[in-house]
Amino acid sequence: MKLTKQEKSWVLQDWGNSVYSIMITTAILPIYFKSIASNAGIADNVSTAYWGYANSIGTLLISLLAPILGTIADYQFFKKRFFSLFTWIGVAFTVAFVFVPGDQWLLLLGFYVLSLIGFAGANIFYDSFLVDVTTNERMDKISSFGYAFGYLGSCIPFIAFIVCQATGFLPVSQTTLLNGAFLLTAIWWVVFTIPLWRNVQQVYYIPHDKKPIRNSFLRLGKTLKNIKQYRNIVLFLVAYFFYIDGVDTIFRMASSYGIDLGISDTTLIIVLLVTQLVAFPFTIIYGQLAKRFGGKSLILVAISIYIIICIYAIFMKTATDFWILAMLVGTSQGGIQALSRSYFGKIIPKTRSNEFYGFYNIFGKFSAIMGPALMGIIAQLTGHTQYGVASLVVLFMIGGVLFLFVKETPAEENLVS
Repeated sequence: MKLTKQEKSWVLQDWGNSVYSIMITTAILPIYFKSIASNAGIADNVSTAYWGYANSIGTLLISLLAPILGTIADYQFFKKRFFSLFTWIGVAFTVAFVFVPGDQWLLLLGFYVLSLIGFAGANIFYDSFLVDVTTNERMDKISSFGYAFGYLGSCIPFIAFIVCQATGFLPVSQTTLLNGAFLLTAIWWVVFTIPLWRNVQQVYYIPHDKKPIRNSFLRLGKTLKNIKQYRNIVLFLVAYFFYIDGVDTIFRMASSYGIDLGISDTTLIIVLLVTQLVAFPFTIIYGQLAKRFGGKSLILVAISIYIIICIYAIFMKTATDFWILAMLVGTSQGGIQALSRSYFGKIIPKTRSNEFYGFYNIFGKFSAIMGPALMGIIAQLTGHTQYGVASLVVLFMIGGVLFLFVKETPAEENLVS
């Protein structure tokens, strides 16, 4: 299938911004923050708590803002403006990490929260552009391409950083190397966003009026008041809340689980990279199969694979077992995320895509609360981490059963008179 210029530009944005997730959120900045906090005399357990608070604050703020920002962005010309605003906020505060003195941990944390708001905010509008760049028939495949190339694109700068750090290829200090990684992240993000800025336009929109902000609040209030009109959409969001919670929890808690099994930090990084690389082809495969069997069927397949992963975790004892689990995650992680995004795009009104993707963002972000808590409680009660992972079966079962009742109806048919 040949991609249009708009589709290619949209996919390249995922290639570009996904580097933030691995370089800033997951791998490099957390370690750098711990180092700066330690230099300032902050205990390890306290700095870990502060890092968690920062993630929670950033996530909470953007989640609360998402619906109203999305509702405003449904007006003509607003979507790309909001996308650009949040992109530049994310990029600017990623660059700002370079200028943080070696003991100013609180300043670094503040910059991180602002960069996270920029990244997450831009993604709301990026996701909603999916309905503008392609058709319903091609949506599964294009969404899968986005996630797949996002996995691949994020690995390239990360591998470059790891090679430089491990080999001493660049004769510079550790601080300079880290600052270089932050700058590379920002540059990579901007460069691969340029095609979207140039080639993608808001196709579906609400005509501009004289009071867009006031009327946006009124429209949002009307949507919430008449929530029964969107039963199918609400049912999808509730199902998504449960099963994506399981997906995110397995990803977020994987490193802690690996450490409990005695796996070294170096091995964990290698596993992370390999999982990303495995996810690349399998995400594309999910998109291809969805064209033949339907997105709903493939999402249910992915949920089933995650249930197998949770059950397999009960018997994990060695590093080999951890590798097997990680590869299984790689086969379905991108597929379930990509097809969920495109499936949602098919069942919402296209002229209000930003508003509804704002709700999609809320359900996705707040889903990260229940899974880790459930896993932690079960692990603590039983004394075994693997039972904590196994308990996530409940989330996948609830999400899967609810998803069975979601109808594959065109977006316009989800507006009940």
